[in-house]
Amino acid sequence: MRRRSGIPDMKLSICKPAPFSGEPEAIRNRELCDYSQKITYEMARSGRASRPVRVYADGIYDLFHQGHARQLMQAKNVFPNVYLIVGVCNDALTHSKKGRTVMNETERYEAVKHCRYVDEIVADAPWEVDDEYVTKHKIDFIAHDDIPYGSDESNDVYAPWKAKGMFVATERTEGVSTSDIVARIVRDYDIYVRRNLARGYSAKDLNISYLSEKKIRLQNKMHELKDKGRRVMDTIGERKDDMIAKWEEKSREFIENFLLLFGRERLSNIWNESKGKILSALSPPVSPYPPGSPTSSNGDFDYMEDGLPPRKNPRYDTPSSSSSSKNNYYNADDYSDEDECVTANSD
Repeated sequence: MRRRSGIPDMKLSICKPAPFSGEPEAIRNRELCDYSQKITYEMARSGRASRPVRVYADGIYDLFHQGHARQLMQAKNVFPNVYLIVGVCNDALTHSKKGRTVMNETERYEAVKHCRYVDEIVADAPWEVDDEYVTKHKIDFIAHDDIPYGSDESNDVYAPWKAKGMFVATERTEGVSTSDIVARIVRDYDIYVRRNLARGYSAKDLNISYLSEKKIRLQNKMHELKDKGRRVMDTIGERKDDMIAKWEEKSREFIENFLLLFGRERLSNIWNESKGKILSALSPPVSPYPPGSPTSSNGDFDYMEDGLPPRKNPRYDTPSSSSSSKNNYYNADDYSDEDECVTANSD
C-alpha cells in the first residue's frame, strides 16, 4: 500500500538504550528463553540454534573507548544470532580489585547502555562468575580476550568456562586502553588545565592553587597573542614579499641619491673641515695678557731652585732697642707691595 504522495509506507526505526537486567524488557526476554535446550558451540556457530544465543561479556568499561566498543562488537558477532548481555562491576568492587576509576559506576553503566551492540546490561556484576550467576541470567557462552586474568583464588578466572567449552575469545585492540588514555591525560595535564580554565572552570574545580591558576591564565593570554600574530602574518600572504622587495628598492634608491649628492671628494672636504673645527675647539685658549704683564703666566721675577718665589725683604729696618719706641716703627715682619710710604704716628 502506498500513500497518496507516492512514497511507500516505511517502518520507523526506534533506537533506545539497552535495559538493565531488572527491567521488564530484560525480564521478559529471559523468561522466553528455554534454557533447558543446551546450545553447543557447533550449533551456535552453524546457526542451527533454536533460539538466540545468550552471550555474556563483562568488564570495568572506564572511559568507554573504541577498544571497548570493538570487544562488544566481536561478542555480538561471534555467532549468527546473539543476544548480548554485558556485566559492569560497581565502584566498590573495582576500587578494591583494580584501583580508582575516572568515571563512577553510574557513568560507566550509561556508557555501556548506549552502545548499539548491547542488548542487556547487568549492574553490580561480580569479579568472577559462578554456576549460580550463569544459570540466573541463562548464559550460554562467556566472551572475553584469551589473556589469563588472575585472582586470589585462581590464575585465570575464565579457566572453568574454557574447560566446559563455554568460552569464546575476542581480540584486544592494540594501542588503546583506559590506562593509555589516563597516561596521556597526565602527560598533557597543563594543556587540559589551560583549556578548562579558558572554558570557565575555576581553580577549585580543577584542584589547583590560586597562583597556578594565574600562571596558567597568563600562559593562555600569551598563546592567544601568539596565535593572533600568526594569523595576521598568514593574512598578509604574498604582500609580505612585496613589502620586502619595496623596502630593498627604496634602500638602494636612498644610497644612490646620497652618493650622488655627497661624492667622494665632497665627503673628503666635509671631513677635513669638520676635523679642523674639532681640533680648534679642543685647543687651549691663548692668554689675553702680554708676556711682561704682572698677570701673565711668564712673570719678571725669577723662581728659586725649589720652584718657590723669592722671599720679600722687610720694608723698614728694625731700629735698635735703645732709641726705638714701639709706636715709632712697624714690625719687621710687616710686608707691603704698595709704593706709598707709611709714616708712624709721632703723637
